[in-house]
Amino acid sequence: MNAEKLYGRLVTWPKAVEPPILCHTLPAFKQGICQRCGQKERAKLANNGFYCLKCLNMGRISTNDCLLTIPEPNLFQAESHLRWNGQLTKQQEQVSQDLMASYDRRENRLVWAVTGAGKTEMLFPLIDYALRGKGRVAILTPRVDVVLELAPRLEAAFDCPIQVLYGQHGSQYQYSQLVLATTHQALRFYRAFDLLIIDEVDAFPFRGDAALSYAVLRAQKIQSSVVYLTATPTADLKRLVKQKKLAQSYLPQRFHQGLLPQIQVQRVGNWRKHPPKKLLTAVQLWVNQQNPFLIFVPRVKDLVRVFDYLQRFQTIKGTTVHSTDPDRAEKVRDLRSGAYRYLVTTTILERGVTLPALEVVVLGADDSVFSTAALVQIAGRVGRSKNRPDGLVLALIQEPTLKLRAARQQIADLNNRAKQVAGVPTDSQEGDEN
Repeated sequence: MNAEKLYGRLVTWPKAVEPPILCHTLPAFKQGICQRCGQKERAKLANNGFYCLKCLNMGRISTNDCLLTIPEPNLFQAESHLRWNGQLTKQQEQVSQDLMASYDRRENRLVWAVTGAGKTEMLFPLIDYALRGKGRVAILTPRVDVVLELAPRLEAAFDCPIQVLYGQHGSQYQYSQLVLATTHQALRFYRAFDLLIIDEVDAFPFRGDAALSYAVLRAQKIQSSVVYLTATPTADLKRLVKQKKLAQSYLPQRFHQGLLPQIQVQRVGNWRKHPPKKLLTAVQLWVNQQNPFLIFVPRVKDLVRVFDYLQRFQTIKGTTVHSTDPDRAEKVRDLRSGAYRYLVTTTILERGVTLPALEVVVLGADDSVFSTAALVQIAGRVGRSKNRPDGLVLALIQEPTLKLRAARQQIADLNNRAKQVAGVPTDSQEGDEN
């Protein structure tokens, strides 16, 4: 086995086989707790041993195994790899400076930035700063869609090898200074990273998953810096900030200085029985304007019903997508290329889709599946382009909900703070619902 493939990695190894030289051996279980995921969900083996059920999707680990690692040696050159020559705004530059200061202090920092703030670009100076100091860097995100969105942007910005890891992605693992991966991949690292960036930290499946939180904590070095990125921080993150256990940078302004589109709410009848006229009117407008659009629905079973509505009234090409769709990544690429004009989707696309001139409908926005954070994230899909910093976010409901009202209020608050940054008058409330 190539030694560098074990630098900062955590690999299962049969106890009955002598491990390679230089490797450190760790127990697979301590007091019945899996040392890869930190959980105690077990299934019995025939020899009275057991294996872990919680992290089984990362390969079986049992009492017949141990874990191998080689301490991270940081065998990198102290040189710059940044070739991005864009310009940060004054507010972005301040956040970037805050991040580099936190890295020097090896402290953790929350970046609360409105969707469309340009948080990826704000990270570039920090990443390069760490790389120049021979630090190893990981950018982790809960969803594959976001990995696929970020990969080409990072590859364009940095001229060093970037290891991209997710699910069943077929590329063979190579030791690299810069890693982009889903949060599940943290289960395969051990004390590897000097700088660990978690994008969309509040997103499923990372949020509320004790195994992933354990893995991320173990993937970072003892002396390291973690950056949490989100537009919708959890109550736990806010509490840590309030307790001064977590530094915070706040950016309510989008990179193009425009505001986050407010959710426009309209009541409709039973949309599962009849296509709402307000939906068809909006779609016809976007078809005429040749704008791409997303239609969010609460359940997978709603996808075909709504898609059939549209197929009866429109001849433009679109399709459906959901979390277990094996062609999901390809369908999103086809939307970006213009091969599809629209997607009917579940909340799986609430994050990670950035497209100019995109419009959005949330059908059944009063359904319990649409949390306040999800609605704010969905609104953030719209108005991402400097050439078109606005657009429509239409929520069609049968009954008002507190979550929807809270989402509108959060957007209003963000926009008011953005106006304060820009020195323009603010609004006193989120506005009336129709």
